[in-house]
This record gives sequence, C-alpha cells and structure tokens, in this order.
Amino acid sequence: MIVARLTAGLLLLVSPAYAQDVPPPATQIAGAVMAAPEDRRAGAKVLGWDAAGRIVTLREGNNDQVCLADNPKVEGFNVACYHKDLDAFMARGRELTAQGITDDKQRDSIRWKEVDGKKLTLPRDGRMLAITTGKAFDAATGTVTDSYSRWVIYVPYATGESTGLGTRNLPGVPWLMDAGTAGAHIMISPVRPKP
Repeated sequence: MIVARLTAGLLLLVSPAYAQDVPPPATQIAGAVMAAPEDRRAGAKVLGWDAAGRIVTLREGNNDQVCLADNPKVEGFNVACYHKDLDAFMARGRELTAQGITDDKQRDSIRWKEVDGKKLTLPRDGRMLAITTGKAFDAATGTVTDSYSRWVIYVPYATGESTGLGTRNLPGVPWLMDAGTAGAHIMISPVRPKP
C-alpha cells in the first residue's frame, strides 16, 4: 500500500518501507536544529517524521523556535527553523499540501488571502525562517556536508519603499520578495562558495 506524506510543502507518496528509512528521534532532532540560531537550539520545539511518514512533535520546546527535521525520503539534507509566531502560517501550508495543493503559488495565494481576511495570523513586525541544506547530516559529529544556509524574514505588506530593499533577486544581495502582499519577505541568500 502507498500512503501520502507531507514535507516542507510537498506531498509525496510513501511505501511501507518508509519506516525503515526514518532516523531515530534523537538523530532527527540533532539535524533539525542545525537551522536554528545556535543559542536557541537546545530549547527549540522539533517536528519530525514517524514510521508512517507523518509529521509529529519529536520534542516540545521552551523558546521561540520551531524546527522541522529533514525528510528521510528526499535526497540530500534540508531542515528549517522558524519563529513560533509563524507556526500557524506554516502549519496551514502543510495542511493545504496534505489537501493536494502542491503548487507553491496557489498555496501561498490561499494563505495570503486568509491573512488579508484575518482568518490566519502573520505577525506584522517581522519573524524569521532559516533553512539549512546540504548533501548529508552526520549525527555523530553534528556536521552537514556541503552546508548552505539562507534566511527569510516575513514582513507582511512591506514594499521596497518601506524597507529600502530592492525587489529583484541579485546574487548575494538581500531583497524583498512578494512585496506589498501578506507574504512579503526579505530573502537573504549568500553566494555559495565555489568548490
């Protein structure tokens, strides 16, 4: 039997062999917090994967961070941590994906309309999401092979004029994406070092 599985906005099909590929909670937690600010890793809430491929709470938190563990069925390593005030917005994205809405633009459009209509909350004064990717995570050493981090600061309805930021993606330059919308956010994507 094949079952549906959600990860970071993507709906995937998962076979029963999935359970064999799910790392233990301690490994998922160690990897997930790699995206969090170092001084907030120990207290972050961590969401990860169970044997059936569902997102579950692996560890409750006691600070402002919520981290999502790497999806064991997707090649490479990809984790994210965000401010707890973004949790309803992020959870709604996962819910829409589970409902079959897998197109990023469509999912964002729905969430932004819900923010506009005050059915979904998104803080107006800025909250951060951090993403760390790489080829693999070594839990024994706590290192990510070919690690790359980027940051997103949600600033609903911000514009280039209100922030002083450009609205075009230029390599290594912070910029404002989706300016003027409920989903406006500052993208900070450093240039990757050449091997």
